[in-house]
Amino acid sequence: MRNLPPFVRRPLALTPLIDVIFLLLLFFMLTSTFSTFGEIELSNARKGNDTSAVEIERFFVQLGPERLTLNGQASTMEDITAQIETGQVLVSLDDGTTAQRLVDFLHLMRARAGLDVLVLE
Repeated sequence: MRNLPPFVRRPLALTPLIDVIFLLLLFFMLTSTFSTFGEIELSNARKGNDTSAVEIERFFVQLGPERLTLNGQASTMEDITAQIETGQVLVSLDDGTTAQRLVDFLHLMRARAGLDVLVLE
């Protein structure tokens, strides 16, 4: 029978493990993209008791995936931008309306000066 030396447990070296973790962290930080998302202002805040004598002209727009109505009549984006000059636009969204369609509509309305757009829930 051979005489074997007693089993000696060596301490675990954590240095290679820490190096691997830092390399992974560096890899993920360098390969990820950090981008800021654009913001679209949906409504302007106002005081609750606005008692101005000037009547504001209001337009009601229903925006759907395929339909677009202005005050209950079917319309297109170009017609709406031609018909609405100033005033307040109330936008009601149908079920299934995509965010891109809403953004396209808001982009057209934002180009008009003196126009207040309010998206209803």
